[in-house]
Amino acid sequence: MDQVDVDQRDVDQRDVITRADAIGARLCTVRNQIADAGGDPDGTRIVAVTKGRSSLTAAAALEAGLSELGENYAQELLGKVAASPGAHWHFIGNLQTNKVRDLAAHVRLWQSVDRRRLLGEIARRAPGAEILVQVAERAVPGRGGCEPEAARRLVAEAAELGLRPVGLMSMALPGSPEALRRQFRLLDALADELELPVRSMGTSGDFPLAVAEGSNLLRLGRVLLEEPPGDAATLT
Repeated sequence: MDQVDVDQRDVDQRDVITRADAIGARLCTVRNQIADAGGDPDGTRIVAVTKGRSSLTAAAALEAGLSELGENYAQELLGKVAASPGAHWHFIGNLQTNKVRDLAAHVRLWQSVDRRRLLGEIARRAPGAEILVQVAERAVPGRGGCEPEAARRLVAEAAELGLRPVGLMSMALPGSPEALRRQFRLLDALADELELPVRSMGTSGDFPLAVAEGSNLLRLGRVLLEEPPGDAATLT
């Protein structure tokens, strides 16, 4: 290894530590907001969403104590794996079945399962994997998720295929606070009905409402990590 490589590694490590300090401060604020919303700051899992952000940011999230990282795109996740040893990766975006093979060795929790074909491919490539079924209040073109009756079937089929359906996930449609609460209540009640412990709901813009309605797994990007390049309005 030449001196340039050593120097760059030192620069990168200092950058990671600086970013981790900032993330840690934001994490304290988030945990206070969870408590204010009536949730358990220690019992609520937080997934740091690194979508659109660098491998250094992913490493900084780990340095700050956030072991669970989430990605929406297969190539972004695969590109960050080497720089994030020890990370527990969640896949949280719409997933094409032909990407499952590449991701199978790295994904700890498949959060956005919404159709039987995808279940079958995960069962084939990652036997026994933990999954969340993504529920939508109503079908919207271009967005993932299935309606509650389909979710009930998928949970049963997942178990039949040898997968571990541990909970439900939702990406709330934009709306008033009461409309968001209604969507979160729908998922919470369905998870209760199916006796599933994990409720993954709530992102940077709505997580206090989600916590108030029963969320115990949050997917947070903007409120924890630095703003990525591009249109931040599209990010979690």
